[in-house]
Amino acid sequence: ALRLPFSDALCAAVEATRPEVVSFHFGLPGPALFARVKATGAVILASATTVREAIWLAEQGVDAVIAQSIEAGGHASTFLDGSPETQMGLFALLPQIVDAVDVPVIAAGGIMDGRGIAAAFLLGASAGQMGTAFLHTSESRISPMHRKALTSPEAEQSQFTTLFSGRPARGIPNRLMRELGAMHASAPPFPHASAALAPLRAKAEAAGDPAFSSLWAGQAARLGRAMGAAELIDALMMEVAQLLPSIPAATPAATKD
Repeated sequence: ALRLPFSDALCAAVEATRPEVVSFHFGLPGPALFARVKATGAVILASATTVREAIWLAEQGVDAVIAQSIEAGGHASTFLDGSPETQMGLFALLPQIVDAVDVPVIAAGGIMDGRGIAAAFLLGASAGQMGTAFLHTSESRISPMHRKALTSPEAEQSQFTTLFSGRPARGIPNRLMRELGAMHASAPPFPHASAALAPLRAKAEAAGDPAFSSLWAGQAARLGRAMGAAELIDALMMEVAQLLPSIPAATPAATKD
């Protein structure tokens, strides 16, 4: 299915279900739709890859900014500042965003264990957001090919690529990325590249070949631990409490789709 912009129909679904939290990627919807989401009382989060994006989001009225660094797996949330070359590592990006905005900041990118969460807190974050760490868990619905790739040597060299969706997203290199070049100018624009690639991907996956599949993962994928999600959260909280005794052991880590 194509990824479509946040629409009146999606906004109506938010109004009907009234979730506690709504998180946006690639910026925010237009003012009218955004006002309707705000009116539901949901806590609104949005991702920023640069300080300028974070300031813009705070000015629009989000309740917290997600500082998404270059280490993060999947799609870069860039919406004002162009290409992945504008992105910074978490240690550089996070404290600059914390200093620039007056709302809580959530650290995202390369965090895989309690050490990463503790470092984020010391740099001013209010929470840590983790995605790739939870791909390793038993509840994760990724394919066996993707799960195997997370612990492969190639996982140490994850790259941004436009081949699978038309927008830069970080994943583990495979045949398609190696043969065409990860950032290929002829890739159809977002989100049409995924539909164009779908027949080839389906044929390869049916044969157990991940050569044309998007294997999203952050730069620290190989630090992942194979365990249940609840077990991982318990381990993370214990690790943070040991490193930062002032942080209550019950403080949860945020999770990312």
